[in-house]
Amino acid sequence: MSADDLALALLVAACAAMRGAGLFVAGRLGADHPFVRWAASVAMATLAAFVTLAVVAPTGSLTLIPWQGRVAGFCAAMGVLAWRGGLFAPLMAGLAATLLVAMLV
Repeated sequence: MSADDLALALLVAACAAMRGAGLFVAGRLGADHPFVRWAASVAMATLAAFVTLAVVAPTGSLTLIPWQGRVAGFCAAMGVLAWRGGLFAPLMAGLAATLLVAMLV
């Protein structure tokens, strides 16, 4: 087994162990438990970092969208999220604003 294969196998084993531990603990902790709140805040921070990177320093096909379109889409999504909440409406508003501004620029 090569070093790359070993590293991949260890990564898969570690991920499976973490998922198993999560399933084991999830049934015993309530939604207001400090560990659950901590895990939720870490997940939210990770998502915020990925969204920020996608808007500020995109890679791949996102580089074809002008920065004005990305910023407009982000602002539209945040505005609808603050106004109505949910996920679908902000997603559609952000997509519409991104496409509209990208076509106009």
